[in-house]
Amino acid sequence: MSESRSEPEALPEVPSEHRPDVSVIIGAYEAMPYLVKCLDSVEAQTLGPARIEIVAVDDGSTDGTGEYLEDFTARAKVPVRVVRQPNSGGPSGPRNTGLALARGRYVFFLDADDYLGEEALERLVAMGDRAGTDVVLGKVVGVNRNAAKSMWARTVERADIYTSNVKFTLSAQKLFRRELLVRHGMRFDESLRTGEDALFTMEAYLRGAGVSVVADYTCYYLVGREDGKHLTKTGGYEPRFDSAAALMKLIATHVPPGKRRDQLMVRPFTVTLLPQFGPIVLRQPEKYLRHKTELAAPLMAAYWTPGVARRLRVEERLRLTCVALGRPDLLRDVLVFVRDGGRPEVVRRRGRHHLAYPHFGDQAAGIALSAYEVTVTERIGEQRIQPRHPLGRRVVRGGARRLRRVAARRGLGRMAAALARLSSG
Repeated sequence: MSESRSEPEALPEVPSEHRPDVSVIIGAYEAMPYLVKCLDSVEAQTLGPARIEIVAVDDGSTDGTGEYLEDFTARAKVPVRVVRQPNSGGPSGPRNTGLALARGRYVFFLDADDYLGEEALERLVAMGDRAGTDVVLGKVVGVNRNAAKSMWARTVERADIYTSNVKFTLSAQKLFRRELLVRHGMRFDESLRTGEDALFTMEAYLRGAGVSVVADYTCYYLVGREDGKHLTKTGGYEPRFDSAAALMKLIATHVPPGKRRDQLMVRPFTVTLLPQFGPIVLRQPEKYLRHKTELAAPLMAAYWTPGVARRLRVEERLRLTCVALGRPDLLRDVLVFVRDGGRPEVVRRRGRHHLAYPHFGDQAAGIALSAYEVTVTERIGEQRIQPRHPLGRRVVRGGARRLRRVAARRGLGRMAAALARLSSG
């Protein structure tokens, strides 16, 4: 079926006997010839055509994408609905249009450039049904491009979004239980020019009944186009700050201040904000760095906490500390030091390791000593530096219990209590 549509309808209620297991939503813009393999990979799914539907949205393409979708619909084994609409300017529009038409128990957002492993949907649906979770992540590998790897160490029926690395994969290419989206009226934010998928996925993580990970099979192939084009168009650095602000606000809305909020805030600070204050600023006019610092100021004031800072490496923390202080001059000194291959000296102060990056110990600079403290394992060249406990010993497996016993024997009641909390948490 092919139709034209400019505004998405409300998500329809569908009788269970007519409901496919998965609605695969494909937003397509100038997607040829990649769309051919994308659609073939859905039709080849071992889940079977009777349990799948495709909702494909041509977002104003001029390269034959819409015509190919209609040709595919006429011969496909999988039920296909095609919508052709004027270009919306980004991926949110076609995804929302497709979501409004989806009928499946689950929805899966598939970019038209990419393709699925044959068993992907069968494995993802089985996991969601078995675990009762509302979001299921399938292992992603890159084809002619990089893809995140840290979250695919093992298959997990219920991942902790706070302590695990699933918070670092917020792209939309996942299986979502449709009932969750219906209940909360979830949509992609069309006002964002980048990061709209991160906002949508994090909301699903926070509102849903759990997140699962399928890591023992490659479910999704993330393709780097040879022509360099991609569905997302960012248009400069300003949208990155809008994206960071939206994600930080969402996290703060759903998670009260404290450890769990800090754990999630690491993601927008390191993935979205930090790259804006990396080596690129040394190649840009001074005015850009000043403007970026101004854009970041309200975010740093509202969400930058000691709990977030201590979860970063020293060099990352130091860069963001300079931004929080409104000191782009200090930031440049750090970046030049790193660019020129500088290696900070490891300095022990108050029983802790510190990395002596620029302005270490310079009281006039106004950077606190804590900004230089090693709080996560670091590598400087071949040297591996671990955080040290205030008593001066490394906290390794069993080390907290050993230090607690020492503190108790010495009558250091408060220290013993603190170490008890450390070993339990």
